[in-house]
Amino acid sequence: MGVNYDESDAPDGPGDGDWHVDSGYSVLGVEPPGDPVPGGPWERACAIVRAYEFTDHRLLRGAYRPAAPLLGRDMILEGRFLALRFYMGVRVTATRDETVDGTRVWGWTYQTLQGHLEQGKLTYEVTKDLATGQVVFWIHAYSRRSRIPNPVYRTGFRVFGRWVQTDFYRRVGRRMHELVAAGPARDPEPRDGLVIAPVDRDERWWDALALEVPNPGE
Repeated sequence: MGVNYDESDAPDGPGDGDWHVDSGYSVLGVEPPGDPVPGGPWERACAIVRAYEFTDHRLLRGAYRPAAPLLGRDMILEGRFLALRFYMGVRVTATRDETVDGTRVWGWTYQTLQGHLEQGKLTYEVTKDLATGQVVFWIHAYSRRSRIPNPVYRTGFRVFGRWVQTDFYRRVGRRMHELVAAGPARDPEPRDGLVIAPVDRDERWWDALALEVPNPGE
């Protein structure tokens, strides 16, 4: 996944540190020119993104209610770092489904809620160039550290947070490419109306001993 990074000065506000403006992409395949092909890479990629199946479960998992409309949907993210499990809220605040300048675009954006380790928003989009047929997955992110009350977590995030963030982007790009190449996405199975994604995850023996930290940020 090719990822380009840029940083801008932090505007006034209660956050901690500079804003990071990130953009990354992964080429997923090529279809015949024109509208997306039924069951093709573009449709498969959209299904994966819709179901939140593109994350690496060793770094991040998501829980949501699939019956809720995508726009406005609340999600609980489980950030995983060593023996720590950080539980943080996000909300889908925008969706996109349109054709612009010969490119078919579908995707959505979520923003962090109070208690998250970061402030900002993250956009996931699948595009198809209708002239060439190339299908691409994009990540666009705008974020900075929250004010984290616990000094241990705050120091850890300052040391490792940016590295984990950029590693997450690269892993998502690779996973998207692998899942699209593997064929149609497998829909997550709701548990009492709740989906925990991704579905193909393995539990390690130390996961049962992990320390759970809800709402680690301000």
